[in-house]
Formats: sequence, structure tokens, C-alpha cells
Amino acid sequence: MKNLAIIFDFDETLVEESTSALIERLNIDVNNFWSEEVKKLLDEDWDPIPAYMYKLLEYSLQYEDKKITKELLQKHAGDLKYKPGVPEFFDKIKQAVNNIDSQVNLQFFIISSGIGEIIKNSKIAHNFTDIWASDFEYNKKDGQIIFPKKVLSFTDKTRYIFQISKGMYGEKFRGQPYIVNQKVEENSYHIPIKNMIYIGDGLTDIACFSLINKYNGSTFAVYDASNTQAHGKAWQFIKDKRVNNLLSANFTEGSDLYNNILMALNEMIKQN
Repeated sequence: MKNLAIIFDFDETLVEESTSALIERLNIDVNNFWSEEVKKLLDEDWDPIPAYMYKLLEYSLQYEDKKITKELLQKHAGDLKYKPGVPEFFDKIKQAVNNIDSQVNLQFFIISSGIGEIIKNSKIAHNFTDIWASDFEYNKKDGQIIFPKKVLSFTDKTRYIFQISKGMYGEKFRGQPYIVNQKVEENSYHIPIKNMIYIGDGLTDIACFSLINKYNGSTFAVYDASNTQAHGKAWQFIKDKRVNNLLSANFTEGSDLYNNILMALNEMIKQN
């Protein structure tokens, strides 16, 4: 059996920005939240991910009408807006790969700095072998967020690429934060990094792009074709040689992104 993996970021890769949508749902000014409140913390030398999580926690604890609970996050997951073709992509690409070689085991993973409770309750969550994301601890009384439980920032995300490559994923490996350091000979990797595709959209993905490229995997930066402000940021990934490919976030069968992903998978199959 040949093991291949596609690893995704979540926000602005598979869905429209879910955290900003949550902020809007709470009747908080989205632009002010990011450009003023979170920016102020960044100026005080906070890291970006704990900064936004802290601000959400602050709102939740101070304002009754802005309380964030596990139930609210799960409900919010049902209202996510997906990039074109995303809900159907996973079954279609698996079938396409099976048509090339029925002995290929293609798995999907998410590594995100977004909120795990939202991602894990999305309607596409069942497609993923494992999901790693930032998350909160919740109180037992009403499920309100009380503290950041897990924070996935830039290089933190690369840890999970190594876990995937070593086969250290799923329930068996929950609560074992140091197991990724366990030595595994490269020729014994469950999914060699050269057999991985990483798809992301932003600055938090750069470390993952670099790692996958180092081991000759494939990387795709995606952007919103309708957002002209996103084009410059996306082009910078190519200019800085961060990624192999830059395409619009359209996962519809037959799109440029879909076809390029399939070609990358086909090349990996031929080389194994």
C-alpha cells in the first residue's frame, strides 16, 4: 500500500475566515478587533495566535451577550462558508487517485491556527484522518471558554507534519505531546514527506511550505480570486520561492487547482 497525504490549512484555504465570522456573529467590529485590539497586543510583543485567543476570551468573560461557549462554536461550525468545490473535493480526488492506482491510500489532514471546536464540527470534518488546531478549555458549568488549551503558531504547525510522517496520529496519540521526538528511521516513515501535499493561504503556513519543499513534497498557496488585496500577498509566496504553485482557492473538479493537485499526486504515485 502506498501512503500519500494532503495537508490543509483551514481558514481562507477551505472556508471563508471562520474566526472573523465568529467575531461578527458576536456583534464585535471585525476590523477594529484585528487592526486595533489584536494589533495593540502584537505591538507589546505578543504572538499573533495567543493574542487573538486572549481577546476572544476577554470579550467572553466581560460581556454576557458575547459569551463564547462550546455550544456556540459548534453551532457556528454549521454556518461556515466553503470555498468552491470543497465539500465534494475529497471523494472526487480519492476516486481519481483510485483510478490511477487502487493500491494508493490517500489521507487528508488539517493543521490550523484556527479554533479546533469549529473545525472539528464542520460538515467536512469526517473526511480527515486527524485535525490539529488551536483550542480552548471550557468550564463544566456552561461550557464557556476559560483558557487557551492549545496554541498552534507558525513553526508549531510543522510538528504535526512530522507526526503524520511517523504515523503518530489518531486517538492513540492524544495526550502525548513529546512523542513526536521519538526517533524513527527515515526509511521507516509511514508517510514520507516527499509523499505529502500542503495547501495553505497565509503567513502561518510558511514554515510548513518550507518543510514540505525541503523534502521534495508539493506545496500550493491558494488565494481568493475575488479579493484583489489578497493577490499581492499570494504572489509574494511565488516571488520568495515559498511554494511550488499559486492558484485560486477553487477545488471544483476540473479547476486549475484540482487538476494540479491530481497531477502532483500522479507524480508521487509514479515515483513510489
